[in-house]
Amino acid sequence: MKGSEKCLLVVEDDPGLQSQLRWCFDGFEVVLAGDRREALAQLRRHRPSVVTLDLGLPPDPGGVSEGLALLEEIVALAPQTKVVVVTGNDDRSHALKAISLGAYDFYLKPIDAETLNLVVERGHRLHALETENLRLQHSQMDSPLRGIIASSTPMLEVCRAVEKVAPTDVTTLILGESGTGKELFARALHEMGPRASGRLVAINCAAIPENLLESELFGYEKGAFTGAAKQTRGKIEYADGGTLFLDEIGDLSQPLQAKLLRFLQERVIERVGGRQEIPVDLRVICATHRDLRAQIAEGSFREDLFYRVSEVTITLPPLRDREGDLLVLARAFLERYNREYAKTVRGFTKDALAAMETYAWSGNVRELESRVRRAVIMADGQQLTPADLELAPAGAEPVLPLNLQQVREQAETRAIRQALARVDGNITQAARLLGVTRPTLYGLLDKYGLKE
Repeated sequence: MKGSEKCLLVVEDDPGLQSQLRWCFDGFEVVLAGDRREALAQLRRHRPSVVTLDLGLPPDPGGVSEGLALLEEIVALAPQTKVVVVTGNDDRSHALKAISLGAYDFYLKPIDAETLNLVVERGHRLHALETENLRLQHSQMDSPLRGIIASSTPMLEVCRAVEKVAPTDVTTLILGESGTGKELFARALHEMGPRASGRLVAINCAAIPENLLESELFGYEKGAFTGAAKQTRGKIEYADGGTLFLDEIGDLSQPLQAKLLRFLQERVIERVGGRQEIPVDLRVICATHRDLRAQIAEGSFREDLFYRVSEVTITLPPLRDREGDLLVLARAFLERYNREYAKTVRGFTKDALAAMETYAWSGNVRELESRVRRAVIMADGQQLTPADLELAPAGAEPVLPLNLQQVREQAETRAIRQALARVDGNITQAARLLGVTRPTLYGLLDKYGLKE
């Protein structure tokens, strides 16, 4: 019975009710427990999709302390399991308390087998959907673009570009606002390329003072300057045989741009204070959030260096242009930090979802991750609120085109993406949320090219 797809754990200390409940659920494998210790043992052994829980358990059968304590342990050990609290009419306040602690639903005695069966069946179906969504998320984590979550058309196009460019050795420039994931894509290019067995050496050109950056990149000879007590290799040498990732290349000084250009052309370097030419064999990936063409026009960035580092350019869209990705990313971060901090936050309130969808996200994915992480740590309830995320719904009206057909197409596309994101891609639930039939939704998906 272990791992049964339809396993139900009934936690009830009354033998008569145990017998009655055992035969209530024809479609389930039913296992029984009469107290907290036995219930936890059965939970670990059978991994049930649903638990029915009587709050009055020994040694406190007249109270609810044991039942609520067991509920908290079930939620911590098996957060996907749906707990249905079965209680008397005079215990409604306790049932509501159980809901706040993470119970899926409650059922008031006396027991009606048909109605309770419907509640349990609904809980099992939700468990099955969530389990399948988790499986799909984990399968995405094993994809070639490890660590990258994308479902929107712009991001899927970027992923396809990475898959094409990665097997080559061309110097690649990644452009995008701060927080869009430039380093993640640089890592994907490295791991999918011919130099994956070598090192990926990253250096942030904006984080190191100009007078130290040259020695960090190229290394230095003993005695080259005050404090140079021994010969030291630079980041470029350490990346030999692998990949060098130069982040924020738009912040390089003019002298360093010239030296970097020679290295890219000749694939040799000289350490600071040295005369020996050292050959290096590596791939170079650069990134910046700056507008390099504007810097070229201003004279602050060399045009010849620009063409050398941008043999292929990949532009990452900001989060506000990635329709459908926001909620997928938010849920992925919620799951990650639930695991990391041993929390049991189950999702976002409707107000929180609306607040996230209307916020500008100037810090992009990095800002979203930071807000969800902080909210998971600080939240008191089972769902994250706008206050937990430190967000408030934006009041400004969006700027729309004057053409009514374009307005309708944009509105329908946005609504479909948001609906699919809210229900993790379930077509039936998305159609219900949008108030259309499934064939109509399939037609709209085909019309707007949203089937991917």
